[in-house]
Amino acid sequence: MSETANRPVGRRTFVLGSAAAAGTAALAGPLAAPASAAGFGYSDDGSNYVVDTGASLVFKVSKTNGDLTSLVYKGTEYQGYGGKNSHIESGLGTSTVTVKQSGSTILISVAYGTLKHYYAARSGENNVYLWTNKADDSVSATRYIVRVKAGMFLNDEPDSYTYAPTTVEASDVFEKSDGQTRSKHYSKRRVIDYDYIGWSTGSVGLYVVRSNHEKASGGPFYRSLLRHQSADGGGLYEILYYGENQTEAQRFGLQGPYVIAFTDGGAPSSALYHANLTTSWADSLGISGYVAASGRGKVAGVGITGRNTAFPYTVGLANPAAQYWGSARPSDGYFAIPGVLPGTYTLTVFKGELAVYSGSVTVTAGGTTTLNSIAIPSSNDPGNASAIWRIGDWNGSPSGFKNADLMTYAHPSDSRAASWTGNVVIGSGTETSAFPCYLWKDVNSGIIVYFKLTAAQAAAAHTLRIGVTTAYANGRPQISVNDWTSSIPSPPSQPSTRSLTVGSYRGNNYTFTYSVPASAWLTDTGAYNTLKIYVASGSGSTSFLSAGTSIDAIDLLS
Repeated sequence: MSETANRPVGRRTFVLGSAAAAGTAALAGPLAAPASAAGFGYSDDGSNYVVDTGASLVFKVSKTNGDLTSLVYKGTEYQGYGGKNSHIESGLGTSTVTVKQSGSTILISVAYGTLKHYYAARSGENNVYLWTNKADDSVSATRYIVRVKAGMFLNDEPDSYTYAPTTVEASDVFEKSDGQTRSKHYSKRRVIDYDYIGWSTGSVGLYVVRSNHEKASGGPFYRSLLRHQSADGGGLYEILYYGENQTEAQRFGLQGPYVIAFTDGGAPSSALYHANLTTSWADSLGISGYVAASGRGKVAGVGITGRNTAFPYTVGLANPAAQYWGSARPSDGYFAIPGVLPGTYTLTVFKGELAVYSGSVTVTAGGTTTLNSIAIPSSNDPGNASAIWRIGDWNGSPSGFKNADLMTYAHPSDSRAASWTGNVVIGSGTETSAFPCYLWKDVNSGIIVYFKLTAAQAAAAHTLRIGVTTAYANGRPQISVNDWTSSIPSPPSQPSTRSLTVGSYRGNNYTFTYSVPASAWLTDTGAYNTLKIYVASGSGSTSFLSAGTSIDAIDLLS
């Protein structure tokens, strides 16, 4: 029997969404017509508070623990699988759950120790608005998961493992019969890349529209699991804090709203996207930690000079309490970041994903902090240095290297991956595309780069640089040039969890520098010098879980 024999006929899926998809969006959320809200209200069935949105959605919340126990859209139940409900983390214990109607809004409040969680419904909308306030680490609340019944939205996307029965790694990476790999980790997207996640059958869409992630950690380029689909059912996630491949400490406070949205098959309304969503209707609901728009400020920069216009630039704000970011305009570097909580932030300008400028900015409630043009010093961008040769671009990611695109949604063992071995010749024209994006001690350590030098170049010492974006098990590069061998560098600070095998190269960018003496070079200008790059580390296990690292760029300076 073929793998597709048991799939429902006519089902299709929306993987991830951005504002670009809004043009085809079916109205859902603040734009929905209230005329259909005749049944709006709530009731108590003894075990749950039952909310009728007055549109096509009825949902239930447990009075015992705050679980979302039912999501009925147009008469069909979508919630739950394996006897599990939708909830924070793996569910809360006995909680205090209350309900209140304020005009056209119903708010259900859940209190469990120091954790506060909220569900809100608006009259005439097929949406559930959620907020989560984690005050400290006494409660393990790192995600909200919407559990969806099996068979509702089956698909064969990278984050679906319904048809991938063979385990490749741990208990969460799988392989299909054709050698393609699947895992809930393989989302393809950075936080900055999506506004919503979910599925569509063509006539019904179910999505989670993400929040602004101001209390999350990891910044705009963080990668995490976003959804999954298996024979048991599906899950859509709002990640509040996820410890895997994490580069920042956990932030605490109110996160939200994020939205569970049903549509007639189209994308969620762009009015629900975090950049567009206004929630003045929630200002007086008494949500713990809620800060209205009037209590927030804005940062605006008139421009950024010293940019390499071949790359996108992002401006980030971060302090221990919150994080924000915005894209710089390609023409002049103008940027604006609204909705910022008052405080002093580190402002970082990223070329691609590489930090090339850092400063400080203070935000006040109700005000706009206007910044004069930011000048990026030439020395801050390693791509500006004069090089004899260079592999890759200094942009904070392994983009352009062999297998780089595939690795955001597949395991390194995937049948679609090109060979991880193979040497590189400078001047071939394929230096970057032939060089593997990742190096492992047990897979391709000792890869060789061949290059020639002129007599003048061979007569002088040079600096060789290797930029990395993350590392696993303290993997870091040690080099040899012909008969000369470098010392083993100390490992920089990197996340301690899996990364390279679960779709993420995002760690802490770091540049290793090696001072190669003139005596290392060959004096024959017609001969190729041999650079060997090894992965040094006594940690890790074997194969793709041996010590490894992700490459940003490699160059030999003039």
